[in-house]
Amino acid sequence: MDLCHIPATREKGWYLALMAPNLKGPNYAWLDPSRLYCHPQGLQDCVADLLQPFQGDAIDLVAGVDAMGFILGAAAAATLRKGFLAIRKAGHLCVQTAAQPYTDYSGREKVMEVRTDAISPGLRILLVDQWVETGGTMRAAIELVERLGGVVAAPLCVPTGVAAICIENSEGGKWIQERYKCSHCVPPRLQPRFDQHQ
Repeated sequence: MDLCHIPATREKGWYLALMAPNLKGPNYAWLDPSRLYCHPQGLQDCVADLLQPFQGDAIDLVAGVDAMGFILGAAAAATLRKGFLAIRKAGHLCVQTAAQPYTDYSGREKVMEVRTDAISPGLRILLVDQWVETGGTMRAAIELVERLGGVVAAPLCVPTGVAAICIENSEGGKWIQERYKCSHCVPPRLQPRFDQHQ
């Protein structure tokens, strides 16, 4: 798809066709959304679709998960006129941090960190990542936010939650969707293809 082309009818998820399949093998994600971010209207519509379920919700801060969640998270924060917090892979922050070990989509053991001075008790946070495949990375981010007193979702108030281009129907993806308000861009008719990495 041409990076200047805008379809006459822009249904939810039209921009998913901008993504490119993995050409480099099993150590990489099966699909690369970075080309979508190069398309001005595609990026705007993607962010709008991610934020639509949260319209009217009280969101204090947007947090993006290292590294590709920084792109969508910062765009969402700018759209909402909120601050942006980077949740980093370990070893990049030179301030006091809280850490959480996790296993990523490729099965590698990693550690995630967040600065301890950015989240105060009760702060309502929208967590954004590019993709939720096995759910390990997002679950670690949720655990960090909640350990510091932030609210990703709470039954007694309007919840904030989790947003990603795709939340797969994996065991981890289902765990997140059952517990948190979630938003993603994949239309229901395409979800099985994304779950099967087709």
